[in-house]
Amino acid sequence: MSKILVCGLVNMETTVSVSDFPVEYCPIDYNFFGVSSYPAGVGLNLSLAFNSLSDEVRLLSMVGEDSAGQVVRNVLIDNKISTEYLEKSGYTAQSVVLYDKSGRRRIFCDLKDMQEKSYNEDIFKKAAEDCDTLCLCNINFSRNLLKIAKDMGKRIACDVHVLADINDDYNRDFMMNADILFLSNENILGREKEFVEELKNTYNNEIIVVGMGSKGALLYERESDSFHIQEAVKTREVVNTVGAGDSLFSSFVHYYTKTNDAKLSLKYACTFASYKIGENGAAKGFLTESELENLMK
Repeated sequence: MSKILVCGLVNMETTVSVSDFPVEYCPIDYNFFGVSSYPAGVGLNLSLAFNSLSDEVRLLSMVGEDSAGQVVRNVLIDNKISTEYLEKSGYTAQSVVLYDKSGRRRIFCDLKDMQEKSYNEDIFKKAAEDCDTLCLCNINFSRNLLKIAKDMGKRIACDVHVLADINDDYNRDFMMNADILFLSNENILGREKEFVEELKNTYNNEIIVVGMGSKGALLYERESDSFHIQEAVKTREVVNTVGAGDSLFSSFVHYYTKTNDAKLSLKYACTFASYKIGENGAAKGFLTESELENLMK
């Protein structure tokens, strides 16, 4: 069992199925069983995935003392994830996700005042001390923790999600400090390898992975200075692709922490993510380690 620290956003997420994009105006749509609300956010998604894979997870986040915050705490308690490292905030962040039958999505995210806050550094040091890998999500309240983690000699994993510029001001700190760097190809379609070449020549990441949806994932390993493409697999019908990147990231980190084998870890991760998107909701559909390994067979 690995010890994984996650510092990232937790929010209340409402998902809404739509027939197509763009959504045409009408006063009301009776969308039976097409609307659901559940706690999510990158921090929670990763934590639930690690928990399902039997890692000991420590979730550091900021949650309001409102009704949404209580629902979040209840979900963590139900999943036996400690609420010890949740700092109190004025409000709990919220999001609304519109998705169609092909898996395309439009996300509306209200971070409240999260981007104006920083997580307590002393609490972070205590939580991180005996952890194997630190997943520091690209939200402002984890930015101040990057240098501390580096000084502690910890392995840092970051997902910068949709990126189009290697000099992106907001994500530069995360790219600069990450040993394991993940991103999506949504804004670099057709030039994934060239973009990773630029990243590896600018930053000192040990591992870079680009999630490419139905085309699988691109892996770069600095030790061998090599590229590898892991093809996508289909384990069941796609319902909602929200959270696909989080599941790819978390399962890769789980297996890489355990094995130090990047290609094997990405192979498992692509299968884990494929199964997850057969469920509606970013924080649902996670396999256990034994279920995943049986599916791989």
